Amino acid sequence: MLDTSDDIHPLFEGAPKSTEFRKLRKRLVRSVREAVEQYGMIEPGARWLVCLSGGKDSYTLLAVLYELKWRGLLPVDLLACNLDQGQPGFPATVLPEFLERMTVPHRIEYQDTYSIVMDKIPQGRTFCALCSRLRRGNLYRIAREEGCSAVVLGHHRDDILETFFMNLFHGGRLATMPPKLVNEEGDLFLYRPLAHVAEEDCAKFAAAMQYPIIPCDLCGSQDGLQRQQVKAILDQWEINSPGRRQVMFRALMNARPSHLLDPELFDFAGLSVK
Repeated sequence: MLDTSDDIHPLFEGAPKSTEFRKLRKRLVRSVREAVEQYGMIEPGARWLVCLSGGKDSYTLLAVLYELKWRGLLPVDLLACNLDQGQPGFPATVLPEFLERMTVPHRIEYQDTYSIVMDKIPQGRTFCALCSRLRRGNLYRIAREEGCSAVVLGHHRDDILETFFMNLFHGGRLATMPPKLVNEEGDLFLYRPLAHVAEEDCAKFAAAMQYPIIPCDLCGSQDGLQRQQVKAILDQWEINSPGRRQVMFRALMNARPSHLLDPELFDFAGLSVK
């Protein structure tokens, strides 16, 4: 992996030359490539709408996808997209300037969903769910307008684990964010290429590359959210038993319906003995 301007995409210019960073970069590329191949995300000639929030995860996603494309391992067109939802204090010039400097094709869309959420959700209630639905609807619309076949999100391994435990603790079901999904209308894919990537690796990578991070609390910090509570539990488990997150993640890839209790997934009534 060379790091001169003649050999790489501008997203990687100035990358640290340390052995530690090279190992990190290699690990990220390998993990994303595995997810893309394992879940059948590649459609040659397709166009992907890569959603960019300005956080560490989306910057990592964009950079690794361009690395794979540069290597000839991702034969799709990439269009970066930021949806400015009108949060007070959002630094609207950061991402356009960054993407222009990096020569990344992009679309910046302004939709004031923040005001809608604040109007609809009572004081003291969490508004992440409604905000997410409005954001997703706009991203699907933009993908259609731009001729994209997939909306690509920066959710990583830890997001997937947290969602699993939120569904387990609060929803009474075994479910999480899948790496690949078809939207309700049936006309777009939703991909999560960072599915195998640890949040810690995203943080290390974005910090090392000094990408201009936009804070994720512009809409107001809401203490006590279910996701924050689950994250705290997982953090403590990881402290007590390092590597537990990865063990739990592997379990999501090793489901055994015959050893669960859902008769819709396994025909318990049809079991017979010799």
